[in-house]
Amino acid sequence: MNQKVVVITGTNSGFGYLMAKDAAAKGHKVYATMRQTKTRNAAKAKELEQIKGIHVLEADVTSDLEVQKAIGQVINAESSLDVLVNNAGYFANGISETFTTKDVDRIFDVNLKGIWRATKAALPQMRKQGEGLIINISSVIGRFSIPFTSVYNSTKFAVEGLSGGLHFELRPLGVDVALVQPGAFPTEIFEKTNQGSNQEIAAQYGPLASITEDIEKGIMQMFETVKPNPQDVSDAVLKLIDTPKGQRPLRTVVDPATGTFAQAANAAIKEQEDNFFKAFGMGDLL
Repeated sequence: MNQKVVVITGTNSGFGYLMAKDAAAKGHKVYATMRQTKTRNAAKAKELEQIKGIHVLEADVTSDLEVQKAIGQVINAESSLDVLVNNAGYFANGISETFTTKDVDRIFDVNLKGIWRATKAALPQMRKQGEGLIINISSVIGRFSIPFTSVYNSTKFAVEGLSGGLHFELRPLGVDVALVQPGAFPTEIFEKTNQGSNQEIAAQYGPLASITEDIEKGIMQMFETVKPNPQDVSDAVLKLIDTPKGQRPLRTVVDPATGTFAQAANAAIKEQEDNFFKAFGMGDLL
């Protein structure tokens, strides 16, 4: 295995934390980014720093300056950047009308613009090298929208659209873009669920206002019966890293509960996508 320089965002918990440890265990040089490394996430930052091959960097993905600084530090230290895993993000649910414009701006700033900031910072080096890999963590509900997570869903739909286009734009330059589409997994993301700020509106929905609680209970029950393992998502990311350039699939579903639905959607869209590209003279990009 060739050692790669890997940057992973959102490593203070969940998938990102597992990916950082697993990538380092496989011999890669890992730069693990997170917010608040001196305060709220100080213990997790210290824990990761003690693992051979991991360096923790401060980077809030909502800050152009912090993202550019962190990526710049990696490139200055290594003179290369092989892999960027855009993992940072957060979950939100509830009645859509309760979300203010500020709420929507915030979740898009993290879940979509955070990916864009890191990608923009990494691409000049990857283009210069003539190779690189960008992995964006999406969701199966970036393929179909479900009630009461509409705002979150829309961020993942946007990630799908951005990543799908970049996949074909950048491949001729030697840079692969891939999506990982997890289902629901028992990580800290559900402990940090956000809801809309205007809860007065929720009361106007009557019995519908309590449906989000029922959905959460259903998810917890699924965790007990299906027992999805977050390790599967980290394994999928490491598999993409190890796959040779140009052979990585655009989309990888990791979802023991509803994976067949997302896989069917991916296959149907891929067929029509091929037809569209050929019809509009872009067949070479396939």
